[in-house]
Amino acid sequence: MQRNNTVKGNSGAMTTITPPRLGGPSGPNAELRPRDRILGTARDLFHKHGYRGVGVDAIAEAAGTNKMTLYRHFGSKDDLIVECLHGLAQEADAIWVGFEEKYLGDPAAQLHAWVRAGADCAIADARGCDMVNAAVELTEPGHPARRVIEDFKTAQRDRLVRLCRGAGATQAELLADTLWLLLEGARVSRQSVGAEGPSARFIRMAEAIIAAFLPRETAAS
Repeated sequence: MQRNNTVKGNSGAMTTITPPRLGGPSGPNAELRPRDRILGTARDLFHKHGYRGVGVDAIAEAAGTNKMTLYRHFGSKDDLIVECLHGLAQEADAIWVGFEEKYLGDPAAQLHAWVRAGADCAIADARGCDMVNAAVELTEPGHPARRVIEDFKTAQRDRLVRLCRGAGATQAELLADTLWLLLEGARVSRQSVGAEGPSARFIRMAEAIIAAFLPRETAAS
């Protein structure tokens, strides 16, 4: 259990969606239940300042509650982190469902939609992927968040493999891994050199890679 109250840094703002920006206990989300308010506030602060840089005192204060209430809903800061990561995973799943519903029965179109969504994430958010940030900060092998991160990243990669296979890729796993690493790298590049760096060309690079793996007629369409 970690009860550090420090807040460090203030870096600028498919895996991950930008967390909600709460208005505080007197703002538009004042009617949220304490648990939901704590969870949303924690996600926002973790996203902005890191998982190590924010303590439960700061989270409770920003959520308009107290540590006793926080620990009643979440047994520890680690439990709170795990819940935040589960929420991110659910939102990522919803994005995949959106692809499937919008381009029903068209895996190639879903794959191109994944590229566009990946570009939006990579370019729009200077803080990068919350799952990756958590993996970098929470290095203890036994930390409960690490299993959530591993399961999430593995499931996302496997889902991309199935999509590439459905689109007719000649080497579905190689294509999926190439696109996956390209997106992960683009998000890190966005953090280090800004939106005008290599991440700005993510779509062009990803589309060129897809074209090299898909049958010519599929890639053209």
